[in-house]
Amino acid sequence: MAIDPRIDIGHVHLKVADLERSIDFYCGILGFELQQRAGDQAAFISAGGYHHHIGLNTWQSKGGSPPPPGTTGLFHTAIRYPDRASLGDALRRLIAAEHRIDGATDHGVSEAIYLRDPDENGVELYRDRPEAEWPRTPDGSVGMANAPFDLEALLAEAS
Repeated sequence: MAIDPRIDIGHVHLKVADLERSIDFYCGILGFELQQRAGDQAAFISAGGYHHHIGLNTWQSKGGSPPPPGTTGLFHTAIRYPDRASLGDALRRLIAAEHRIDGATDHGVSEAIYLRDPDENGVELYRDRPEAEWPRTPDGSVGMANAPFDLEALLAEAS
């Protein structure tokens, strides 16, 4: 039995070592807004005034280090942008902040930029193509890909 199709993922909480450093990245570079703060232990940030899309906390991680390679955990948090112009603006912000980008991929159904936050948590910034544009296999299923993504063209569309 399939899950109800109206279900979505509302927010993510990230364990961070330094709350200020994470706020500087998510709010200062990516442009999220701080909605609420609990001292130096937690912050709740969002886009558009929502109560929170991302929770940042130091409850079990203050001063900690990222998990070593080869261990389980979150691969990345995916942040969906509404269109190419807003994704291009995110790229512009990263470049202005001289923040390293790990890669970029055109998946056919979406276009994605990959990077790491200050705690080495994976972050995917992406935009979905309209479903009518998704590539399909001969049997009609979604045909995702891993093709190059032209970041210069995206940057030219930045809002």
